[in-house]
Amino acid sequence: MRDRSQLDRQYVWHPFTAMQGWLDAEPVVIERGEGVYLYDTRGNRYIDGVSSLWCNIHGHQHPHINEAIRKQLDKIAHSTLLGLGSVASIELAERLVSITPQSLTKVFYSDSGATATEIAIKMAFQYWLNKGEKGRTRFLALRNSYHGDTIGSVSVGGIRLLHQIFGPLVFEASFCDCPFPYRFEGTAEECKEYSLGQMEGLLQEFEGRVAAIIMEPLVQGAAGLIMHPEGFLTGVKELAGRYGVLLILDEVAVGFGRTGTMWACTQESVSPDLMCLGKGLTGGYLPVAATLTSQTVFEAFLGEPTGMTTFYHGHTFTGNALGCAAAVASLEVFENEGTLARLPEKISLIDKYLREISELEFVGDVRQRGMMAAVELVADKGTKRGFESGRKMGAKVCQVLRSKGVMMRPLGDVLVIMPPLAIGLGVLEEMLELVKECVGKDLRKK
Repeated sequence: MRDRSQLDRQYVWHPFTAMQGWLDAEPVVIERGEGVYLYDTRGNRYIDGVSSLWCNIHGHQHPHINEAIRKQLDKIAHSTLLGLGSVASIELAERLVSITPQSLTKVFYSDSGATATEIAIKMAFQYWLNKGEKGRTRFLALRNSYHGDTIGSVSVGGIRLLHQIFGPLVFEASFCDCPFPYRFEGTAEECKEYSLGQMEGLLQEFEGRVAAIIMEPLVQGAAGLIMHPEGFLTGVKELAGRYGVLLILDEVAVGFGRTGTMWACTQESVSPDLMCLGKGLTGGYLPVAATLTSQTVFEAFLGEPTGMTTFYHGHTFTGNALGCAAAVASLEVFENEGTLARLPEKISLIDKYLREISELEFVGDVRQRGMMAAVELVADKGTKRGFESGRKMGAKVCQVLRSKGVMMRPLGDVLVIMPPLAIGLGVLEEMLELVKECVGKDLRKK
C-alpha cells in the first residue's frame, strides 16, 4: 500500500495550517470513522473530541443518515435550483422554518458557514438598497468575532491575526469590544453594559448608515469560546430595534444543540432578521449551509423581473439534493433519539470536570455553554499571564492527547472541548479524564 502520509505532503494544501511545519512533521491521515471514533491509516483510534471541527452531531456512520443519502442517490445526486425546484431542498426548508425562531420564513441555501454569512451581509445591504436607503452600507460587529473567510465575512470578522493580511481587500466595518469578563476588570454585568454602551455609541455615530449588526449569539467560537454574559444578546436585539437596523445572528458554530438548546438565540427569546446555519446542518456529513430570513426582508426583493430587486447570488451546488437529504435525516435523528433531552447529564459531567481542571496550576480560566467548553492555559495563574506565543502550549497538549487516543484542535493556548452530541457518558468521562491528566501532569514537562 502506498504511503498516504507522503502523498498528502506531496499534493495537499491544508486549511489554517502552517504548511512548513506540516511538511516537517508526520501527519495523521484519517481513513474511517465509527460512532464518536476516528481511525487513521495505521489503525490508531481516536475519540473525536472536536467533532471534526465542530460539525459532527450524531457520530460517524450513523445508519439513518447513511440510508437517507443512499436513497437520495438512487433518485438524483444534484440538480440546480436556478429556475428549478428540488424535492429535497423543499423538504429541508419546510423543516428549518418550522423549528427556527418565528420571525424566519425563507431559506437561501449555500455550501458553508462563510458563504451563509456572506449571503446575509449582501441581503442586508440590498434590502436597504431596494427600500431606497442607499446610505446604509455599514455593518457593526464584535471584536474577536469570526464569521468565515470570504471577503465579505472577513470584513466583519474581528480577529486580527486571521484577517490582517487581507486588509486592502475588505470593506470597512465598525467594531465594539466583546463582553468577556475574564479580560475585563469588573463584573459580568458591568462588562455587558460597557459593550452595549460602545455599540449604542456606534449606532448613534452612524445613525441612518448602518445596515445590520452581526454577531455570534452567546458564544464567540474562534475567539477561544468567549461566553457572553446573560442578557447581552437581548440588549443587542433591543438596540437593533431602537435604531432600526437588521440583526444577523451567526449560529453556524453554536446552532444544532451545541449550547444545550437547538438554537443559541432561543435561550434569550431573541428572533433575528437573518440567521446563518452551517456545520451541524447535515449532522457533519456534507457541505450544506443556509441563510434564513424574515418575510419582511424577502418582500423587499420582490418586483418586476426586469428590475434590480433580484438577489443575484448563488452557486452551482446550491441546495444539493444529497446534502439536503442528509440534513433532513439529521433532524429526524434529533427527534427519534431525543438528542437534546439527553444533553443535561453530559453538560453536568463537563461542568464537574471543568471545576476540577480550573484548580490546576497552568489553567487561567475554564468556560462552558452547553456542550461547548474551553480550558485556557496560562504561564502564571495569579496574573493570568499567557505563555510566549512561540511555545504553542495548546498544540503541545493536544499532541499529547493525540498520543493517548483523543483528537482535539486548540485555539492558540485554549483547549476546545467539543465532542459529538451523541457521545456516551462513559466515553465523555474518559476523554475529560485524559484532558485533566494532560493539563495537570504532562503540561509541567513542557
